[in-house]
Amino acid sequence: MSVSPSIREVLARRIAGEIILSSKPGATMRKWRELFAVSQTTLSDKMTLSPSVISDYESGRRKSPGTKFVRRFVWALLKIDEERGSRFIREFAKLTSSPSMAVVDLREFPIPVRVEYLCKAIKGEIAACSSLNVKEVYGYTVVDSKKTVETLSGFEYSQLFGATTERALIFTNIGNENTPMMLVRMSSLKPRVVVFHGVKPDQYSIQLAEYDRIPLIYSALPTVEQLVKSLRKLYRIALHRKLGKAVRPPPKVST
Repeated sequence: MSVSPSIREVLARRIAGEIILSSKPGATMRKWRELFAVSQTTLSDKMTLSPSVISDYESGRRKSPGTKFVRRFVWALLKIDEERGSRFIREFAKLTSSPSMAVVDLREFPIPVRVEYLCKAIKGEIAACSSLNVKEVYGYTVVDSKKTVETLSGFEYSQLFGATTERALIFTNIGNENTPMMLVRMSSLKPRVVVFHGVKPDQYSIQLAEYDRIPLIYSALPTVEQLVKSLRKLYRIALHRKLGKAVRPPPKVST
């Protein structure tokens, strides 16, 4: 999937606008830098300035940056990501190509991540199929369960799987009307694991998971924001560990 200039421009405008309009621009700059998994040193080198300048802005020791500085900041983040293969820009492109707002976050891990590490990151406990030998996931998708049921067609549901089905499909905002496991049960595409956030799986959901032989995990994190933050931290850890390691390519999406 190639990255068009329009996607870069949309992302650049979003970052710059969020920083300029933020009541805490330094904290917003830090948020975007961490999302791109870029260190202060790497960013300052690309911007040809001292790392202390980035640190001062992020900590609030310097006043709000001007538009020229924000433009340089955004350009440096995008340039670094492009030099790394445009990983974050591609993920953003996947999100913006979705016709609904059901997707909260979607990422491919740079290396396979063990399910036990995923559980630890999201305070998860396995509610079904704990005996199955499912060791790793290659990515994750966080979705709003109600919006998924209300807005996604069959084709759009397949877009939740990103580059591979070997991922964690994580449901938030789970209502009482329908269990998300019904969506999984009815689809020909099956994730490697399913996660319920905030709501413990009922017996029917457990039965469906066991029927499809898909481990079902309950995440006890208090908020969706904390869930996404923990998953992105796990992503950054995987990215840092990628260096010096041979990585198996993720399996293709099967139909």
